[in-house]
Amino acid sequence: MTTSYNLHHIVSQQARYGLRVAARMSAGLDDFPHDISERLRVARQQAVARLHSAPVAPSYNYSASTPNSGDDRLGLWGWLASGAMAMVLVAGLVTINIMQEDDRTMDLADLDAVLLTDDLPPEAYADRGFLQYLKSDSARSVTQ
Repeated sequence: MTTSYNLHHIVSQQARYGLRVAARMSAGLDDFPHDISERLRVARQQAVARLHSAPVAPSYNYSASTPNSGDDRLGLWGWLASGAMAMVLVAGLVTINIMQEDDRTMDLADLDAVLLTDDLPPEAYADRGFLQYLKSDSARSVTQ
């Protein structure tokens, strides 16, 4: 019901628009020479006759408007192209994963190198009192 209402609403809007265009075209008809106004009158009559012979609601054949109407199978080249794209996608994802793990490993190696080459033992950084001491010591050095 809704679709037919929308279709009739669109058709009526088109008809109103056509009437407005025809009225505007008829308004300036007196300014043309007689032979041109007669050709316009005949063209208008032909258009009206064609409008009355056309169905009110246009029917659409959706299956004929699709590019692959009929055979929806991919074929050999379609399968090969799809497989190649999937392999490229998988290779890209694996490469990204390897690069991220390599970055994480390098970050951990840098942190280990800093901890092992420092004057303090690594256990000192785990002690809460030592962290408080570092914070208070850095606050004292900033104020002085």
